[in-house]
Amino acid sequence: MLSQRTRYTIRALQHLARRYGEGPVHLAEIAEAQNIPAKFLTVILSEMSREGLIATQRGRDGGYWLALPPVDIRYGDILRLTNGALALVPCASRFAHETCKNCLPEEKCELRRIMLLVRDETAAILDRLTLADRFDMSDESAIP
Repeated sequence: MLSQRTRYTIRALQHLARRYGEGPVHLAEIAEAQNIPAKFLTVILSEMSREGLIATQRGRDGGYWLALPPVDIRYGDILRLTNGALALVPCASRFAHETCKNCLPEEKCELRRIMLLVRDETAAILDRLTLADRFDMSDESAIP
């Protein structure tokens, strides 16, 4: 499951991607359009600024914008930044590997083998999709 923080981050970045090249976007606009609490959004945007995904300018004419073109920001990167790992179980994580408690040794665990495949397929899809991709919301079968 994606955390609420991850979902808010994705929605905020998608909003900024749609406004890419138009100048700073006010926090209040993002918060209202994406139904994200403003205080939480401030924290999220600050984190994404530290990670280099967005830039910000203070003041009346200030706001937020993507620091990179939308085509250069992959959904896999966003999830790794906010969720930590794409794996569903700790023993299948590439960057945050932990041995599962109350489990078989990893070399004998069939579930781990399945979860490694799921992790790799999930990563392949999420690393192929960028904020530049647009989706036809009326056709769920049209997902690239």
